[in-house]
Formats: sequence, structure tokens, C-alpha cells
Amino acid sequence: MTLTTLSTDELTRVVSEIFMNAGLSQAQALPVAEVIAAGERDGCKSHGIYRIEGCLRTIRAGKVNPTAAPALDDDGSAVIRVNAAGGFSPAAFALGAPVLAERAHRLGIAAMSINDCTHFSALWPEIEKLTDAGLAAMAMCPSYASVAPTGGNAPLLGTNPFAFGWPRPDAMPYVFDFATSVAARGEIELHRIAGTPLPEGWAIDRDGQPTTDPQAALDGAMLPFGAHKGAAISTMIELLAGVMIGDLTSPEALDYLGSMTLLPTHGELVIAFAPARFAAGRAGDPFARAEVLFDAIAGQGARLPSQRRFAAREKSEAQGIQLSADEAAQLDRLLNAPGAV
Repeated sequence: MTLTTLSTDELTRVVSEIFMNAGLSQAQALPVAEVIAAGERDGCKSHGIYRIEGCLRTIRAGKVNPTAAPALDDDGSAVIRVNAAGGFSPAAFALGAPVLAERAHRLGIAAMSINDCTHFSALWPEIEKLTDAGLAAMAMCPSYASVAPTGGNAPLLGTNPFAFGWPRPDAMPYVFDFATSVAARGEIELHRIAGTPLPEGWAIDRDGQPTTDPQAALDGAMLPFGAHKGAAISTMIELLAGVMIGDLTSPEALDYLGSMTLLPTHGELVIAFAPARFAAGRAGDPFARAEVLFDAIAGQGARLPSQRRFAAREKSEAQGIQLSADEAAQLDRLLNAPGAV
């Protein structure tokens, strides 16, 4: 197999150029490209260059404002608001994150709502920006209705990702990021492209019957992880990151789009915590105490979340990001055919 090797910066530049050729401003294109390149760097193929064509399709459909200028609404309180103005969420996050971090350090806790954004990306790049600032953080957002609630027979909830991070002064942060569905929709798409069956228990078809056929799953509904527990967490995300912040729930997002071939439009909620502020006056350093817990987990032979991703990152940073001949050809085609999908 012929492989092409690029640095993270080189891949970011190529992907950013693809989006600017398709009409995105640099302020929109660069944050999107950074998230996609980070996915490839960390071995997360379902959030890497695979996502480019979905972004371009949504731009072409007129569902993204390609030159959106996010607007920050900051009244000095613990609640910060960013209006993405119909653009992609990474640009809105980039605007609000420094204010969120400052406010969390000052007050102990702060939250940021991002409204009217198009979302396609993993949440861990955002979480890591906050753990890098010494903060614990969580982020969540709806999607579009593609998951049946436990006991249901039709899509209602979104894949509704949830992410959390804890800073570690002398190690990579503790970070997890997962869909509240059994798997991310992108994973089912990758099974469809590869022609491989889904594991049992991932999905139902349009008649509400269990299926391992990726296309039948895409036409039917995915299932929540952990049965009723996952469905409850997913519903919580609809309430907090949809209803509470005055933005679209997953069914409303699907009604707006009319198709799941386009990226979802909705809002996002990010909450940041300053551990030292919460632990003030209590015995022990919260970061040192956390390390005791992490050591105990590892001491049992268990793997902390994101360890594989961090290992892939270390390899990519040392050896470059390796793209297959097909992936390199895809980038070349998109680079030379602006807006193509």
C-alpha cells in the first residue's frame, strides 16, 4: 500500500485550503481544519478527513454560513454566550474559550453556550484546550434524531456526544469523549463503506427489528449505549444543551435539515471547573489525589481513556500522519475541485 506522510501542520494547511477554496473564510476554515487534522493525528479516522466531504456537502446545501463571524455575549457573569451565526462550532469555541477559562479560574466554575452552530467534530479537542489551561471540563451537544430510546422503535434522540477532561500536571489529561449511542454514526458509515456488518445490538431497521446491516441501520435507528441508562443521559443532553440554552433538540435539527446527509445544526454547552477553587480549605491537593486514583486504575491493568489516542498522537508527531493512497487522492481531488463532494 502506498502511503503519504504529512505533519499535522501540513495536513491542517491542506484541509484549510480545501475549505477556503469552497468559500469559507480563514476564520472558519482554520479551526475546522485543525479539528480534522487532530482526528487523523490521533488515529480517530471517523473524525478525520472522512468528515471533509460532509462539511462540503453542507456548505453547498446552504446550511452553513461560510463567512460567519461568531459574536461573544459576556456580561461578566459565570455564563458566557457565543452566537456562531450559522457557522461551524470550532470557530465559535475558539472565540469563547479564553473567556470561559478566565472566568472559571476566577469564579471556580463557568459555562459557555454556543448557539446556532453547525457541528461535525469530536469534543475532545475542545476539552483539551481547557485541560491545557488547568481546568476540568465537560462538553455536550445534541445531534439529529437518529437514535431510538430504549424500548422505542424509531429515531428520536441524537447520538448526543458527551466529553469530560481532568488536567494532569505531569501527564496527558484524563479525557473521555463518547456518543451516547452504542457507536458514533460515523462508525456505522465506515462499516457501510467497508462492506462489513455491524456488531449485534448496535441498531434496528426501519421496522424496529435488530439489524447488522449498516445501510438498514442508517435507514432505521441506532441504539443508546447501556440501554435505559444511555437513553437517560442522552435525554439529559437534549435538555441541557438544547432546551436550556434555547437551541434545537435533535428532532428539531432533523426537521430543519430534512436530511441526515447534512451536518446537524444546533447548540453546544461547555462547563469548566477550577479544581483548586473547589478544594480550597480542604486537606490535600486535588491533582495529587487524582493521581492516586489514576495509579490505582492502572495498577489493576486497566487502561485510562484516550491512552490509545495519545499513543497514536505521539507516533504521528514523531513519524508524521500516514495517509493511504486513496486518502491522499481524495485530498488532491478536493483541493483541485473546490466544493466538490
